Amino acid sequence: MTAPKPTHRLAKEADLPALHVLMNRAISAFLPDFLSPEQVEASFEIMGVDSRLIADDTYFMVFDGDELAGCGGWSRRATLFGGDHTSGRNPRLLDPKTEAARVRAMYTDPDHGRKGVGRLILSLCEDAARAEHFTRVELAATAAGVPLYEACGYKPMRAWDEITSKGVPVPLVLMGKGITKESHGRVR
Repeated sequence: MTAPKPTHRLAKEADLPALHVLMNRAISAFLPDFLSPEQVEASFEIMGVDSRLIADDTYFMVFDGDELAGCGGWSRRATLFGGDHTSGRNPRLLDPKTEAARVRAMYTDPDHGRKGVGRLILSLCEDAARAEHFTRVELAATAAGVPLYEACGYKPMRAWDEITSKGVPVPLVLMGKGITKESHGRVR
């Protein structure tokens, strides 16, 4: 007997408490293999959901049956990463002719890792961005996310340390991918 396929829907404001629980579980479970305990704790300052994504109807929730298995979204706005509490967010609308859409705030519940949840979210985001005439997507990857993104065709563009308010460096990698109709479906 095969497992049922995961389902998805757009997140609503009422989903924020469940999304925060999932994000905290994902950060706590996946980042310790790549970061020091101090960096994991500091990651909570720069990561999280930006409720603008929910208001823009660009943030997805993936379910395995009734269980929230993952979440993530895309944006037509300039902010590259960070939640409502993160400084430096920029609500400027991007120009699909000259700028890349953003893939944002991707998290998989630790109980659902390596089940295709992340790939499904990326596919949903890429398809939605393509439908709005974007030809590229970019994201800020954590060390834990880089292998998935590379497997899905994303290329590293630049690495940096995001310095938190307490001076803790959290490593991130800017990654990008073309999503033209010609590239659609080649790498999944």
